Amino acid sequence: MPAPIDEEPDQAQSALLELQIENQALRARLDSLLELAHRNQNIMARHQSFDLKIIGANSFRELITNIFSALAVTSELDVVSLVLFDKLGDLQQMLADLKIDLSEFPHLIFLRHEVELSQPETALRKPQLGLYQSLAYASYFSSFNKKPASIAIIPMRRQGRLIGCLNLGSFKADRFQPNMATDFIERLGSIIAICLENVINNERLTYIGLTDPLTNVSNRRYVEQRMLEEIARARRQRYSIACMYLDIDFFKQINDRYGHQGGDDVLKEVAKRIKDELRLSDTLGRFGGEEFVVVLVNTNLHDAIQVAERIRKSIASHEFILSESGTCQATISIGLTTIDENSNCEDASSIARDLVLRADRALYQAKNGGRNQVRCF
Repeated sequence: MPAPIDEEPDQAQSALLELQIENQALRARLDSLLELAHRNQNIMARHQSFDLKIIGANSFRELITNIFSALAVTSELDVVSLVLFDKLGDLQQMLADLKIDLSEFPHLIFLRHEVELSQPETALRKPQLGLYQSLAYASYFSSFNKKPASIAIIPMRRQGRLIGCLNLGSFKADRFQPNMATDFIERLGSIIAICLENVINNERLTYIGLTDPLTNVSNRRYVEQRMLEEIARARRQRYSIACMYLDIDFFKQINDRYGHQGGDDVLKEVAKRIKDELRLSDTLGRFGGEEFVVVLVNTNLHDAIQVAERIRKSIASHEFILSESGTCQATISIGLTTIDENSNCEDASSIARDLVLRADRALYQAKNGGRNQVRCF
């Protein structure tokens, strides 16, 4: 009679094997969860670092630079753009006056009205996630040659008002999907909106403190500050700069004949006409009364004379429309001087004082020579 088969060791061995397999699966699952936790921790750390960067930004340029560079890296995005609404264009003008060159930021898009986005206002109340559609989203990503495959459009609101949209894009079609939760990106949009409002308000305070309230050009303090900066930059980069001193001819007679409102109208229009002949890099300021000073960067004497003549002609050749009393004529006298790279070697403050003094002397010559002319010293 054959001996009975002992099945208990085989059952125990099978149970042990199953337990080992289950433990291996659990270990693999734990390793996966641990890796995910580390990855999420790294993502959270990157986002916290990004938050600190934008919250700590003290200027418009610094904030926008961080949004376009740091956010793309932090969130592993292929495209990032920012739309800001500037209904009257005064924000762009202020930034230009503060020498912030917006061409540095091709993906910063200024629009006057929401209708320019080709979407209904209701679509801008909540984040939009999904596939990129050129008909709906071209305005948001107009600065990119290669369009994203999927997008997230995040409206930014402050005090119930839509101030713009933060626009994120990926070349992966499944990166942003309509059924995804939007809590995180809504928080991101809120933080950036607050930071934008903060830096814009700071820039406005700076602008007000450095701007002549009547003519809306720089005041004397700002021109003197810019002159020191430009002298130092011209020395480093070895180019010439020019200084103009401008004075409206017979301005007292304009005030006496047309009143102070008429005089103010002329001052504002003169400032505008001067500014129209200058580049973004040049500086115009009201020095007081009817006197203005212009600093032309990287400009030799020949080119400076041409600019001065254009200014003189633009003022002399067109009537000034007054708000209360018809029109009037006005002319301007201009004194001009330059400093080249070979002469720019003394203390910047001394050079600045000398430039203004020499331009003022040239202006005195223009006045004595019959006014409505350009003289060089």
